[in-house]
Parts: sequence; C-alpha cells; structure tokens
Amino acid sequence: MARRKKVYEGKAKILYEGPEPGTLVQYFKDDATAGNGAKKDVIDGKGVLNNRLSEFFMTGLQSIGIPTHFIRRLNMREQLIRHVEIIPLEVIVRNFAAGSMAKRLGMEEGTVLPRPIVEFSYKNDELGDPLVPEEYIIAFGWATQQDLDDIVSLALRVNDFLSGVMHGVGIKLVDFKIEVGRIWENDYPRLVVADEISPDSCRLWDVETGTKLDKDVFRRDLGSLSDAYTEVARRLGVLPSNVTHRPKPTLIN
Repeated sequence: MARRKKVYEGKAKILYEGPEPGTLVQYFKDDATAGNGAKKDVIDGKGVLNNRLSEFFMTGLQSIGIPTHFIRRLNMREQLIRHVEIIPLEVIVRNFAAGSMAKRLGMEEGTVLPRPIVEFSYKNDELGDPLVPEEYIIAFGWATQQDLDDIVSLALRVNDFLSGVMHGVGIKLVDFKIEVGRIWENDYPRLVVADEISPDSCRLWDVETGTKLDKDVFRRDLGSLSDAYTEVARRLGVLPSNVTHRPKPTLIN
C-alpha cells in the first residue's frame, strides 16, 4: 500500500504529496456536506463519480485552451494535479436565479438572468464563505485588478464550455463555482482553473423536467444523490464501470 504524506484535507477531498516536485495527488472522498458542514453523510461511490466527472470537464477545458491544474487521472479516486497557489475566493457564475441569489433578491428559482453574472465569495467556512465586492479583494491583496479581469474572462469561458456540453445532454447549467490558482512560469504568474468541477460545484437541472441533478438533492432531501450524479455521468458518457470504495493510503504524519 502506498505511503504518502497528507498535505491538506477538506470536506470532499484530500491532497497528498505528489510523485514529482510541483505536483499533488487529489483524492476524492465519498463525504457529502451542506451548510458549510452542518449536514453530513457518506454517499458510497460519490468520490469515484466526481473524480471521473472532474477529469472529463478539466480535460475538455484544456482541449479548448483553458488552463487547469489537472495532469491526469491516476485511478478510480485519485488524480495528479499541479501544485498551485490558490486565490482565497470562490468564483461563482450564475445563468439563472437559484439558491442564495434567489433568496437574497426574492426572485423565483429558475428565472433567466439578463446575462451571466460573476460573483466572488471569500473562502472561509467559519464565516460561511461571504460574498465580497471587488474592492475588498483588491484592498486586502487577495488579487489585483488585472487578476480579477482575467478571472472573470476565464470564468465566462468556462461557462460557455460547460453550458454547451450540458445543453447537449439535456441538462441546464443553472450556476457553478470554481477556484482559481496561480502557477509560476519563468517568474511570471499564470492563472489556472483549480480544485474540481463536478455536480458538487454546479447546479444542474434536467431541461425538460427541471429535476435537480446536483448537490441540492442532498441539501434539500430530494432523493438519492448517488442516482443524480450517476445520471449526469451516464449522459456525459463517463460512467465508471465499477463504482466502489477504495481504501485510503497509509499516511506519514
């Protein structure tokens, strides 16, 4: 069994030291959380599905020239990624009113927005990932104005890609969030899409029925989260043949 050092553990993933300098191994857990960890459960096979789906989206983005941290999938639950300097923001792109936006503005869920709207939230679970304006981001040094301009451009390109892919399989991309990281090439920073893209980080509704195929199924007790994610994977043609739990590697503390 592989022995490796754990670098970080979040709600849905674990990061381990990678086999080469500048790399990490990202392990997808079966844990499901909502409300910043207030609601928790373990959904068998969720990590396998998210690993495959994130691989699908990241490689698709790279194929059209959008840089990501993804290098390759290693097995059913792990992928090799580049070590990046994460900007402490969640970048949210909304195409339809839903979730917290619908609640804040008193809008009916599913209302079409006049254009895609990009929001930023500060990554801090204890504070509930609060929305922050660009002025805060620049003043506190989380990113520069040029960074923000580039991040918005990057996020909208991701939106175009994901919207098209999902529409092709009868799924409406309501909204999604990504994280962005910096990598350094010849002393120059480059922004890349990081973390993951999966039904954990997207709102996905069936175009015809409006059936939810994302983590809202878990948040709102709407049925089987595993069935919802499996349906997304099936439509995209990336359903793994053997969705089973793989033991975690032995750690060196």
